[in-house]
Amino acid sequence: MTPAPAAAPSHHQVLIVGGGSAGITVAARLRRAGVRDIALLEPSETHWYQPLWTLVGGGQAPLRASLRTEADVMPPGVRWLRERATAVDPAARTVTTASGRVLSYGRLVLAPGLELDWDGVPGLAPALGHDGVTSNYRPDLAPLTWEFIRRMRRGTAVFTMPSGPVKCGGAPQKIAYLAADHWRKRGVLKSIRTILVLPEPAMFKVPVFDRALRETARRYGIEVRLNSEMTGVDGPAREAVLTDHTTGTAETVRYDLLHAVPPQRAPRWLADGPLADPQSPYGYVAADRETLQHPDFPDVFVLGDVANLPTSKTGAAIRKQAPVVVSNLLAGLRGRPASARYDGYTSCPLVTARHKMLLAEFDYDLRPTPSLPFIDTTRERTDMWFLKRYGLPQLYFRAMLKGLA
Repeated sequence: MTPAPAAAPSHHQVLIVGGGSAGITVAARLRRAGVRDIALLEPSETHWYQPLWTLVGGGQAPLRASLRTEADVMPPGVRWLRERATAVDPAARTVTTASGRVLSYGRLVLAPGLELDWDGVPGLAPALGHDGVTSNYRPDLAPLTWEFIRRMRRGTAVFTMPSGPVKCGGAPQKIAYLAADHWRKRGVLKSIRTILVLPEPAMFKVPVFDRALRETARRYGIEVRLNSEMTGVDGPAREAVLTDHTTGTAETVRYDLLHAVPPQRAPRWLADGPLADPQSPYGYVAADRETLQHPDFPDVFVLGDVANLPTSKTGAAIRKQAPVVVSNLLAGLRGRPASARYDGYTSCPLVTARHKMLLAEFDYDLRPTPSLPFIDTTRERTDMWFLKRYGLPQLYFRAMLKGLA
């Protein structure tokens, strides 16, 4: 019997992979610009505003405040394909899904986010969720973080950050400060040894904020281990191995509370594919740092956490990247050169205490780029905390995801 011919790929003028912050924002902006044939691949039916999870873990926000359904945020007129991408062929301009479906595109926007590698630290995955081990990088564990902090009266608390690019690079520190501030107010801080393990030679890459965070850590009596990371966990024994990469020495520390941030990398299907940047050991996708186009395939645009760009992976970065992607994509559809440029802007809201926050805004050159230059955001401010807790979530759901900001 002659086999039936393979079905022709389903074609879309614009195909977006990923229905998180970046994918939804780009889709909304394209619809507002009049693009009619947009398909978006996203398997999850839940949409999270992840920057709020630090405050959930610090007992300052309910988890439900960060939750919407994917249907609620999907822009009208965008075809939602509830599948997961598994391969891309940029030469053929096709994306394959988990069901074997083949989609072809005129323009491709890659915004699938990154993957959390819980197995990247031996012993971490089985230890999560009990015996004092938690992480605000999972929504089901963020409320548990607060329970562990709230119950602690004495002992050792360890807060870790892995090497390599991670989303919301300030989050591993922020929860340590919120915990310490809570313990200070409860009068138990002096009975708790707090260790903050960071892989970089400084607490923050921008000097003015590095100085501010060093002072914050000093105020709470936090032991800061720079050029270090956690390389192993023994959950039943409540022990973490902390390795100093400067000296090569490893120390086993017994903990009562461990807040761990896992190593992170691009989704495997991209990391092992033709669009990955050979300069990225974590498989992130190559992108021109200004136009956000793939250097070898200009019909492919990359933004958000999956892009190998020399800037922090934050929602604020996405808010500035999305208009550039949309402008350059539309220019290509009209036969014009890409003229919009992204300057590397990103923002890290650094919560240092209950109702206190620094707002670090900077570009590719690590120059401070404050949105409100008449406000000194290098100092701890209460108004900045209220901005993070209430203002930014509203900006996100009501404006950014609607293509308005």
